[in-house]
Amino acid sequence: MCGLISAPPFSATEPLTEILHGVSVLDPYRWLEDQNSPYTRDWIERQTKYARAYLSSIPGREHIRQRIREFLAVETHDSLQKVGDRYFFRKRLPDQEQPCIYMRESADGEDQLLVDPADRKTGNYTAVKPLRVSHDGHLLLYEVKEGGERTGTFECLDIDNRRVLSDILPRGYLRGLAFAPDGKSFCYVHEPLDAKRPFYRAAYRHLFGTSFNEDKEIFFAGENEMLRLCLTSDQERLGFLVYRFLEKTRTDFHLKPFDSEGPPEVVVADAAYAFNPRLIRGKILAITDHNAPNLRIVEVRLRNNSQPEWLDVVPEKNDRISNWLVAGEHIFVSYVRHAATRVSIFDLAGESTGEMSIRNDETVRLVGGSQESDDLLIEAESLTEPIGIFRYSAASGDRTLWAKRNIPFNPADYRHTQVWYPSKDGTPIPMLLMGRRDVLDCGPHPTIMTSYGGYGVSMTPQFSVFVAFLAERGCLFALPNIRGGSEFGVEWHNAAKRRNRQTAYDDFLSAAEWLVKTGRSAPERLAIFGGSNSGLLVGAAMTQRPDLFRAVVCMVPLLDMLRYHLFDNAHVWREEYGTADDPQDFAVLASYSPYHRIRQGTAYPATMIVSGDADTNCNPLHARKMTARLQGANSSAYPIFLDYNKFRGHSPVLPLSERIEGLTDRMAFLCDNLRLPVAERKEPSLP
Repeated sequence: MCGLISAPPFSATEPLTEILHGVSVLDPYRWLEDQNSPYTRDWIERQTKYARAYLSSIPGREHIRQRIREFLAVETHDSLQKVGDRYFFRKRLPDQEQPCIYMRESADGEDQLLVDPADRKTGNYTAVKPLRVSHDGHLLLYEVKEGGERTGTFECLDIDNRRVLSDILPRGYLRGLAFAPDGKSFCYVHEPLDAKRPFYRAAYRHLFGTSFNEDKEIFFAGENEMLRLCLTSDQERLGFLVYRFLEKTRTDFHLKPFDSEGPPEVVVADAAYAFNPRLIRGKILAITDHNAPNLRIVEVRLRNNSQPEWLDVVPEKNDRISNWLVAGEHIFVSYVRHAATRVSIFDLAGESTGEMSIRNDETVRLVGGSQESDDLLIEAESLTEPIGIFRYSAASGDRTLWAKRNIPFNPADYRHTQVWYPSKDGTPIPMLLMGRRDVLDCGPHPTIMTSYGGYGVSMTPQFSVFVAFLAERGCLFALPNIRGGSEFGVEWHNAAKRRNRQTAYDDFLSAAEWLVKTGRSAPERLAIFGGSNSGLLVGAAMTQRPDLFRAVVCMVPLLDMLRYHLFDNAHVWREEYGTADDPQDFAVLASYSPYHRIRQGTAYPATMIVSGDADTNCNPLHARKMTARLQGANSSAYPIFLDYNKFRGHSPVLPLSERIEGLTDRMAFLCDNLRLPVAERKEPSLP
């Protein structure tokens, strides 16, 4: 290590012991859960000074920053949607701190600026995002965020007159909004942060230009913390989805005409299965796992005085559906098979009309479509090619580039391959490897590895500036498709869900062991990174096998798995993790909870934990408590520190300058601990 290392700041212990299901559980840093106490704020300040002293002392930091700026300070486009002939999207110009909202009158039209967050004069942490456009293309709903918060403020723009309307929903969670066909009102479900009755779940109708106090309640779901109400719509109907987060999530779906004063019709009641409807011009289509673990798409037909009829439109297959959209008269359905994306195309009756042409090394995401147009909007990227946005025509099969992120990275200098390795229980697991051509041919090399392992999220090839910077410096990138995703259907997810969670960690650790055994890497050259559920993954891996890794970057994580469900809205993850309230869940959670796996006197790898005050998804108490306990227990000479920012949260909306500094810190940390050259090592491109 080249960076200056000193002893970390002192963290006082206030041991607190609880008896959970007859087991004593010690929590020495419970006091750090109180984010606003003067003791916690003082602790954060001292930790920040310690982290900055180390990170700022790493040689070559300015060179790293310059290269990171080249990667990030490029023109970007996202959040694209089309209504009529108008396209709405976010665009950030090179070196601009935050993206703005734009409109094009046609695919080839000029970009017209609609909303610039800088005009608000509230600082660089203010970000905007388009959410919904009225069916006639004249009203725009957009969100305003401050830093990485999950909540936002919601405003409406009269597009033609470039006028922000006075009808602003205050900071909170918006669970759905539908513009009325006549453009004079909208219906919405909103959970304001300052609500006097915070668990009152209802939908309202608001007339433009009037006070929200005059809004009419049009649907009431109940008043309970375990309830969530969401709103969906088309031009003629409103749909109300009610979720009850019990031991198993229960779902109701109600439907009514937009202008009806009567009660809605019950379509689904107390369903113990997934049901996600989309209202499509006279039809109700829905994706469900009812009698279809890998999901199917059905048409729900209402019948007078009897149960609705369900007709299969896209039946269940061996591969799990990952997404679906309707564009024109076609249904596009994406699947993941062996870490590769494929998209099947059907008509509205469910007849197959073809397949989208996709390379095996490419990830394609369906991002937008409507019944008024044959245009499907997609994003495509690979391990070596940055994200591009395309228009796809089902009629011709043509893919037309709409915008591309021109990052200065030459894919010709890199290649990738898929390998298979045995997990602890003997199950074969696929893994993608990417690096410079010379790196894939021999070893050992410094290696960076990540995965996810939860919620059925499949890991497919995607471009990452984090990975690209390290690959330029001779790192091998490893992406194992561990269980917990859906690469091989729902059983791949279930194999590492809830009380089977350790399976995902075994798969991840087995991947690291395989890289070492085959000579591709070595423990002193192996680093892991991950965020959110993936932050939990790397936290579990480094506390179970601290000898196997040289460096860990753990971002916005869950780490105290015995108390995670007590904060913010984390109780909704009960089905994925279980909770310590259940004795069987408790036994499993206690066995792998990273915060509780820390052992005094253990030599832990260099560890960078990243979090911030604004995270209400994975509460920053996890990062604070983990940092304190690791620092107090560690016997190695490697740095363990907290990279903390009061504006950082779970949403990736920090200004460009902050993102450059944050990524510079992570790359400097990894270059220091993996002994990577700060300057890129150029290798001649092969013919």
